[in-house]
Amino acid sequence: MKKRWLAWAAAACLIWAQGGSAMGESSLAEEPYKTPKFASVSVHDPSVIRAEDGTFYIYGSHMAAAKSTDLMNWKLISKDAQAGCTLVENVQTQMKEALSWAKTNTFWAPDVQRLDNGKYALYYCTCEGSSPLSALGLAIADGPEGPFVDQGVFLKSGMAGYNATYYPNVVDPCAFLDKEGQLWMVYGSYSGGIFILKMDNETGLPLPDQNYGKKLLGKNHARIEGPYMLYSPETDYYYLFLSFGGLDSNGGYNIRVCRSRNPDGPFYDSLDQDMISCGGRPGTFFNDPDYEGYGVKLMGGYQFASAETDTSRMAQALRSPGHNSAYYDEATGQYFLIFHTRFANSGETFTVRVHQMFMNDQGWPVVSPLRYAGEEKETVPDSFRYGKYKILLHEHDINAVEHVSKEAALLDDGTVTGGYEGTWTGDEDGHMTLSIAGKEYRGLFIRAVDGSQSAIVTCFTALSQDGEAAWGIRYDDADGNMP
Repeated sequence: MKKRWLAWAAAACLIWAQGGSAMGESSLAEEPYKTPKFASVSVHDPSVIRAEDGTFYIYGSHMAAAKSTDLMNWKLISKDAQAGCTLVENVQTQMKEALSWAKTNTFWAPDVQRLDNGKYALYYCTCEGSSPLSALGLAIADGPEGPFVDQGVFLKSGMAGYNATYYPNVVDPCAFLDKEGQLWMVYGSYSGGIFILKMDNETGLPLPDQNYGKKLLGKNHARIEGPYMLYSPETDYYYLFLSFGGLDSNGGYNIRVCRSRNPDGPFYDSLDQDMISCGGRPGTFFNDPDYEGYGVKLMGGYQFASAETDTSRMAQALRSPGHNSAYYDEATGQYFLIFHTRFANSGETFTVRVHQMFMNDQGWPVVSPLRYAGEEKETVPDSFRYGKYKILLHEHDINAVEHVSKEAALLDDGTVTGGYEGTWTGDEDGHMTLSIAGKEYRGLFIRAVDGSQSAIVTCFTALSQDGEAAWGIRYDDADGNMP
């Protein structure tokens, strides 16, 4: 039975790529299944933009950058802020003002946005690291690969009299256009929180008389950073993605989201909590319990444990996924989450990952449990929904150690048995509800490529009302059956 499944997967994969149907195509049944090839890069804090020719670019800390045409195979185009920087000529000299102010020779997380005049704006930032002594500046280029020419620093923090418990550390910029075409920039990390500025669409600089702008959330050195904004025309919400926790492999980095009808808020989570209240108590420093109850947690460190029937028993554990960007493809209606992640037992090694996202029936993004491998959106038939799953609950904590999946079965009578007990339902559009562990999760059934098992599999991705993600990956039972 397992061989028949792999043969079907091969046919489905090939026909899928050609836009056809797997039914009645027996001539393709002998085609071997091949897991798509990936080319990964180490770009920390990847911020994505799509150029006019369709190429995706990501820009990260230390002036690293890469490009891809398919979100799977990346090519590094700039390596570091020293001799390997190709984005900015003589970067240490051109951007001396920012580097000198922050007492550093490197850069933190940048962002690139195309302006109304067709120029590309690079928002770069520097920071001393152990203090909020930071600078945020602008450089301009004719194309996404540069060379970018410095226009100077327009924001600084950490000066005398600066209140770091309330005002922002001026790093981690994200420039975005609202649905009316107005340019904004959200930014901030730890310290006093996340702020937003209205920008000039032509120059790329802040409009006058805003100081640090409007505060959206955070205070008293809460470990919240990496803001990224995505507007969805499907739901008419602005989604503010954030990273909670520390970025190192044991720091508990995790990706969260909140939303608003307006680009400058107020933003709310799924419990309808106003995010302006999200932050540490006065006098505290990195006190995670004060704010880990806020935001919709999309993913933290995780591991899908091996099942006895897996063809590969290597179960990789991801730790501290975070500092994401996101992209919505208007042509296909697909959403993508781009982030960096570390791994258990691998020190501080990191790499870029891309997962597809979907909107559940509550208008919240849910993330595929598997790496994007070229899948298109499709509705999963009823007969492909029930079976044995590896089910992983992300919970709501800032978890330094990865959460691990349990095995449970979604039976065709609507019950769940095994490592979790409960019920499930699914409708004709692929939406599903899962009731386990005292919570109800709402999401979707999807199809994705499980590279570790060389198979196209059914998955589900869902969220509870209190903002906790549940993921499931279906696998063969002991007899090799994949319903």
